[in-house]
Amino acid sequence: MPEPLLRLLPYQRAWLADQARFKIAMVARQCGKTKFMGGIEVVEDMLAAEAGGERARWLWLSRGERQAIEAVEEGLKPLFRIYNAAFKATEYDFLADTGIRYRASEISLPGGSRVTALPSNPDTARGFTANVVLDEFAFHVDSRKIWMAIAPSISRPGLKMRILSTPNGKGNKFYDLMTDEAAASTWHRCRVSIHDAVAQGLDRDIEELKAAVGDPDLWAQEYELQWLDEASAWLSYEMIAAVEDADAGCPERYAGGWCYVGNDIGARGDLWVAWVVEDIGGVLVTRQIAELRRAKFSEQDKVLDEIMGRYRVARLAMDQTGMGEKPVEDAKTRYGDDRVQGVLFTAPAKLNLATVGRERFEDRRLRIPMGNPALRADLHKIRRVVGPTGISRFVAESDAEGHADRAWALFLACAAAQTGFEEYAYQPVPTRRRFDDPVARPTMEDLPPEEDRSSFLSRMRRWASL
Repeated sequence: MPEPLLRLLPYQRAWLADQARFKIAMVARQCGKTKFMGGIEVVEDMLAAEAGGERARWLWLSRGERQAIEAVEEGLKPLFRIYNAAFKATEYDFLADTGIRYRASEISLPGGSRVTALPSNPDTARGFTANVVLDEFAFHVDSRKIWMAIAPSISRPGLKMRILSTPNGKGNKFYDLMTDEAAASTWHRCRVSIHDAVAQGLDRDIEELKAAVGDPDLWAQEYELQWLDEASAWLSYEMIAAVEDADAGCPERYAGGWCYVGNDIGARGDLWVAWVVEDIGGVLVTRQIAELRRAKFSEQDKVLDEIMGRYRVARLAMDQTGMGEKPVEDAKTRYGDDRVQGVLFTAPAKLNLATVGRERFEDRRLRIPMGNPALRADLHKIRRVVGPTGISRFVAESDAEGHADRAWALFLACAAAQTGFEEYAYQPVPTRRRFDDPVARPTMEDLPPEEDRSSFLSRMRRWASL
C-alpha cells in the first residue's frame, strides 16, 4: 500500500474537524501548525466551495513579506497539488489606502475562489471582506492595531477567523485572546506543547532539541507554551519582534550609507561579535553580524579589516574591558583614533549602552534579522537587577551561546551612532605671493601719480604677505 501523501497527527485532525467560526491555536514551534492546520483548512474550504458552485475568499496575514510568500510557496501550493487541484498563482503589488505598496501572493481557482497572502500591517488588514488566517499572530508588529483593522473583515455572518501562533510574552493581542475568560465562550481554543505533539506521534527528540535551543526562557515560551513574566527582561520579546525585518542582516543590501560597528570582544567561551548597522534616514538597519568563537586575535583582526574595508564606517565602538585593551589599541593604529572608540564596561557605561539600545527598540529606529531564535534569545537574555544600595546592574546568564555577546555588540553599535560624527573638508588658503611673481605683484606702472614711492612699497609688501 502506498504511503499517504498527508499524514496528520491527532491534534491536527481535531483542529480541522472543528468547524467553529472563531478558532485560535497556541502551538509549539516545529509542530506543523502553519501548513498542516492553517493551510489544509484553507485549501479544503476553497475546494469545497468550488464543488458547491460557490466562491470562498481568504486573507492570509503573515508577520512579514517573506513569511507571506513562503506560506504560499511552501504551504498552499504543495497542498493544492496534493489535492490534484487546478490553480493559478500570481504575485503583484498591493496598493494600500495609505499609498504604500506591499507584495501580495495569491492563489485562485477556476470557480473564483481566492486566497491572498500579505505581510501583516494595519494598512493591509483594512478593506477586505473575507475569511482570515493570522499566522504567528503573537509576533505581528502592532498586533492590537492590526486586530482593530481586521475585525470588521469578518463581520458578515459565516466568515471565519483562524489564529495560529506560538506565545510571545504578554503584551500582545494573541495573549488577550488566549487568556480572556470573557472570550472563552466565543473562541474555540487549542493548545499543543512540544510534549503534547510528541505524545501524539510527532517525530522529535525532545532532549536533543532542548539542548540545541540552549536557552531556558526560549524553551519555556516557544516549546512549552509558558507565558513568561518579562518584568526583569531589559528587552521583551514583543520589543524584539517589533524591529525584526526580513531584509536586515543582508550585506548585499548595503546602500552605501554611513555605518556604525559595535564589537564585543571574546576569545574563549564567549563569542566575538562585530555588529554592523547602516543609518537609513535615522533608522539603523543591520547589514552584517560577524561571529567568531575561540578565534585567534589575528582572525578577529582579519574579519574586522574586511568589515572596515567593505562599509563606510564612521565609528567603531569596541569593548575595551580586560582582553579588549590590545585589540582597541591595534584598531586605533589601523583605522585612526577618531574612528575607534574604546568602551570600558563599568556599571555606568553598561547602563548608558543598554539605555541607548533600548531606546532604539522602543522607538523602532532599528532593524534586526528576522526569524533567528538564537539572536532573539540573546537579546532577551539581559536582565536589569537593582542591588540593595539601589544601583542598577545588568546581568545575563552565560550559556552555550555566550554571555549576551550579540546584544552588547548591538548596543555598542547604537551608542556609536548616538555620538554621531562630523564630516570634514578643507578650503585651501591662498599661497603667499612672491615679490618676483610678475603676475601677482604690483609694478611701478601701477603707481598712481599722487602716491609717493614709500606708500607704494608698503602696499607691495602687504600684497606679498597675503
